[in-house]
Amino acid sequence: MTKKKIRLHEFQSYLAARLAGTSTQTAAGLLGVQAGSDYWLVDLADSGEIVPLTLLTTVPLTKPWFAGLANIRGNLYSVVDLSAFVGKEVTPRNSSSRLLLIGTRHGSNAALLVNRMIGLRNVDALTPEPASDDAPAWAPELYADNEGRRWKKLKVRELLADEKFMDIAA
Repeated sequence: MTKKKIRLHEFQSYLAARLAGTSTQTAAGLLGVQAGSDYWLVDLADSGEIVPLTLLTTVPLTKPWFAGLANIRGNLYSVVDLSAFVGKEVTPRNSSSRLLLIGTRHGSNAALLVNRMIGLRNVDALTPEPASDDAPAWAPELYADNEGRRWKKLKVRELLADEKFMDIAA
């Protein structure tokens, strides 16, 4: 008996397609990640592939939150440390760190460096909270869970269009 091997990217695409075809997409279609001390929610359809942290090539004369370039299966991805980007601590680079390839669906090879993946979140199990007036357009929604954690919802398309995100020059 032979087992069919399936690549992680193919599995994630399959899972996203299955969620899109069900009525529970809004309920279970969010991926939770931790970046620094913050918790983030990303629509599963926008989350892209999740890969372990690989060797990053630093780029001189860039802002401190620009972590570098990653070669993922022959494709270069610009990597932004999400925690540092929002003005918090630099993400430690260890075995829990992950790269979330967010830009592929939107025609950009962009990735976010995060501390760890939390897993799928059900928005119905979260309580909406009012976002602050100074929240960026790419993080306008805020939720709380039953463990007291606050989750910010990341809008990938808006983040990729943000001038600050695109301006990596120091």
